[in-house]
Amino acid sequence: MASIFAVGNILLGHFEERTPRWRRVAKFVALTALAVGLSAAWGRGAFYALLGVAAAAFAVVHGWWLPRQGVHGWSGEPRERYYRLRGWPWPPPGPGGGPR
Repeated sequence: MASIFAVGNILLGHFEERTPRWRRVAKFVALTALAVGLSAAWGRGAFYALLGVAAAAFAVVHGWWLPRQGVHGWSGEPRERYYRLRGWPWPPPGPGGGPR
């Protein structure tokens, strides 16, 4: 479970660039505790079912919902629309986006 988060943060962290660090850590702790608790209480099959539900949710959001909102489900473009969906200000602060 932790390796999924590690690889995800390395490859996809730019989609969470404006999310506070405490929230990212809380998400990791909560989902890891859920996975461990589920596996301990109901076994490995329940954990794999959780991964299947998460994969299905990912497919629905990225394959159907985001495109309906006008955002590419894989690249998050156009960035302005993606930021608006996340509730983040546009343009982003920093190089090329204004003062930090």
